[in-house]
Amino acid sequence: MITALRDKVVLVTGASSGIGRATAVAYGAEGARVAVTYHSNREGAELTAARVAEAGGTALVVRYDLTDEHSIRQAVGRVAEEWGGIDVLVASAVVWSEAIPRPGLPVPRFEDVPAKQWQEVLHNSLDATFHTLQAALPAMRGREWGRVVLIGAGLADTGKPGAGAYGAGKSGLYGLMRSLAWELGPEGILVNMVVPGQTLTETVRAHVPAGFPEEKGRTLPSGRMSVPEDVARAVVFLGSAANGNVNGETLRVTGGA
Repeated sequence: MITALRDKVVLVTGASSGIGRATAVAYGAEGARVAVTYHSNREGAELTAARVAEAGGTALVVRYDLTDEHSIRQAVGRVAEEWGGIDVLVASAVVWSEAIPRPGLPVPRFEDVPAKQWQEVLHNSLDATFHTLQAALPAMRGREWGRVVLIGAGLADTGKPGAGAYGAGKSGLYGLMRSLAWELGPEGILVNMVVPGQTLTETVRAHVPAGFPEEKGRTLPSGRMSVPEDVARAVVFLGSAANGNVNGETLRVTGGA
């Protein structure tokens, strides 16, 4: 697979752990220059950067708060200024909240969901992506080549009681992706979405009971849960020259769920 990513500038939001970290390292393995963003976990971002370098890439650690428009624009501007533009944007950052009920806790009725919670979840899913794209696209246009990969969520497909706000926010990204594919495609910028299923990140491993990964795997056609590296490989494909003309599409990495 020819990715032609050597020395390309790749901005990965939310890269201090999990899928974001695996994605940043995977781009590093292709020789890319990778901007590793973080909100509060700078130590995690520094570890990601070290792994990017070990894999063969170049890393730049940048603070990025997806709840703050100024922080978003400042982070994107720093990457573009440091490396002269942006070739690939991977929007992986997410804010986990009470909008997704935890196992064993009561599920609130939809009519009891506070309006503030609804607005915060949509802001963190949609507004943050809006501001990130608005800041990054001027640094991507005019280069006649670019890739945008949005990270969705399997929950938007499957649904879950009490998770209406989160599902609505992630579903909204799909509509955004489809429209941007039409707008940016003629300029050589392809826009797609990767939708992970439940993935064995460090956080998930720390919170699920022993035996859960094997039990869950038996319910999937592939026979196992995905790991972050599975998702990262899909993102690298869509966000590289190996993707010649896949545009406006959704690639699900769910083990067949």
